[in-house]
Amino acid sequence: MFKFLIIQTAFIGDVVLATSVAEKLHAHYPDAKIDFLLRKGNESLLRNHKFLNQVHIWNKKEGKLINLWKLARTIRAEKYTHVINIHRHATSGFITWYSGAAEKRGFDKNPFSWCYTKKVKHFFSKPDDELIVHETTRNHWLIDDLTDKVPARPGLYPSPEDDEKVRPYKQQPYLCIAPSSVWFTKRYPAARWTELIHRLPDNYKIYFLSGPEDAAMADEIMKDCPGRMMENLGGKLSLMQSAALMRDAVMNYTNDSGPLHFASSVNAPATAVFCSTHECFGFGPLSEVSRLVEVQQLSCKPCGIHGYDECPQGHFRCAKDIDTNKLLWWQDLAGI
Repeated sequence: MFKFLIIQTAFIGDVVLATSVAEKLHAHYPDAKIDFLLRKGNESLLRNHKFLNQVHIWNKKEGKLINLWKLARTIRAEKYTHVINIHRHATSGFITWYSGAAEKRGFDKNPFSWCYTKKVKHFFSKPDDELIVHETTRNHWLIDDLTDKVPARPGLYPSPEDDEKVRPYKQQPYLCIAPSSVWFTKRYPAARWTELIHRLPDNYKIYFLSGPEDAAMADEIMKDCPGRMMENLGGKLSLMQSAALMRDAVMNYTNDSGPLHFASSVNAPATAVFCSTHECFGFGPLSEVSRLVEVQQLSCKPCGIHGYDECPQGHFRCAKDIDTNKLLWWQDLAGI
């Protein structure tokens, strides 16, 4: 019987998108054991995943190298038949090499790719490419010979307790807005969110989602929208509770950030606002009802895959030039 290990020790959004590999492997090998390795702090994402047997956690912040060696020995003792390393850094490559698995798979950019039995070229599409390669497709190339050629949608599974926690917020139709991002140039400005809210029907309640460190942005937006039904849930919900709330929203607004992938993982309606980044990098929405909104034909866009603390050109037109009307596209579907 096959025993798979999926490795993705990057950030929250990367882990969410990597679950598409678990979904696909389970569909083709329902009796196989599928484990996952991620960094400490992200484990709550996979606590209730239907298709995962075990989640290994690597503490990168305390005793990084000692914990890496302990983890590598633990992985080797598990005797995996297949290790699928989605991460591209040397540490995960070392674990893959030391695992002893007969099948070691990963991307060519990993310094340990020399040991892989299947090595896939990693690349990002360009803005003018006819075909945009999504991250889930790139990841799927690592297993397409074991399954088929069609990548799965990522999957998260909020627990009954998560659903119960957010049930009181679902008493009337609502919208969710995740207004912030780690990077300034990926963050749609507060004034533009305010402009959008003034254009939205006032019969919807609006919930703001974020971590506690970003809750102040929602407070700023709410201050400029008096009289609207709004609530700042920044820091009040766990990651999985946020996903549970987004699942039943009429619409979810996000930046190019983790909450967008939460929406994809529960097939929730989504409008993704991409400022300095671009769809070509492969991190757009995957929900059946979704749309990516961005400025087209801006010579300096994209300025980078992750973003910056300030606009390198000083004008931030990739955010300021977005037409608010394009964020209202879903109202025709809702009959508004």
